[in-house]
Amino acid sequence: MPKSSRQRPQSPPVTPLPTPVKLVAITPIAFVAAIVQAYKKYGKNPAQALQAAQIKPEFLHDPAHRISALQMERISGAAMQELDDEGLGWFSRRLPWGSYGMLARASISAPTLGVALKRWCRHHGLIADDINLKLTCAGQQATLTITEQRKLKALREFCLVSVLRNVHGLACWLIDSRIALQGAQFPFAAPAHQDVYEVLFSCPSTFEAGTAAIRFDARYLDLPLKRDEAALRQMLKRALPLTVLQYRRDRLLVQRVRQALRTQPASTHNACDLAALLAISPRTLHRQLKDEGASLQALKDEVRQSHASALLLRTQRPIKQVAQAAGFQNEKSFMRAFRGWTGLSPAEFRHQGGDQGLVA
Repeated sequence: MPKSSRQRPQSPPVTPLPTPVKLVAITPIAFVAAIVQAYKKYGKNPAQALQAAQIKPEFLHDPAHRISALQMERISGAAMQELDDEGLGWFSRRLPWGSYGMLARASISAPTLGVALKRWCRHHGLIADDINLKLTCAGQQATLTITEQRKLKALREFCLVSVLRNVHGLACWLIDSRIALQGAQFPFAAPAHQDVYEVLFSCPSTFEAGTAAIRFDARYLDLPLKRDEAALRQMLKRALPLTVLQYRRDRLLVQRVRQALRTQPASTHNACDLAALLAISPRTLHRQLKDEGASLQALKDEVRQSHASALLLRTQRPIKQVAQAAGFQNEKSFMRAFRGWTGLSPAEFRHQGGDQGLVA
């Protein structure tokens, strides 16, 4: 998402990419070709933008070629300025420089992420009616959908991918949190570079769906915004990294871990299994929980104790079944843990009706 400015900026100077730098090439050259197509639409030459991003013209003829996120940022930023179109030719009319900054300012005063995203969707339709953005909720899942009102033609894939990643990046930035996507879908056939979608969205992607959309936990929508006008001004100076920045912190992670432990005890015996279920690495799981002032073991104990206590008091299940339902692999380890929590054996706790124990 580009920066906001009241005056149309001059074309950026061509400066080399920092060296030595290890650049991970994951962005398909097809997206660069889409930007070149936008230059053709406006009758302009992309040579300077390609040079600024250190992308050789011959790369455009190799469908398997990839570029780094930094190179993509360079060429996108240069093109938005040279074409004075933050939509990069996607839509039937230009989005002059500063358009997306204006939308961000309209959203940043919202009390919660849900309100901010609904504002963004509504206002986006005012500046680009070729597509319609809509945020909906069903149970604990939120879905942000793009409905195409006009044919996007050759720039369709680049447009839909970019809009979804921009909205996702903005949402993460607004609440200063990683928002784990549960799924992404697209209305076109799987491209030759479909493997990069797992990196671009960090979730399973499906193709040939009815519309383009991303899905995530609806509880993120209730989180308050963490940014202000000063932060927005700073962000808009160099905003395209919003689409690639991996936020270390996930403000819903503790709740997501609790839910997984509670609903899928058989699949969450260890950190590796739980991390796989949450689509993150075990190392990231432990680090993010630490950032939130929590630990996996403490959450396990909390959820297991609560569930076991409820089963002991409200049912007549045998102790062995209670142990299994609480996520323990054997009865002995459950009895040892339960005595550590409450000072009582499970049978004593049940007999005393929980009066001496700690019932969550």
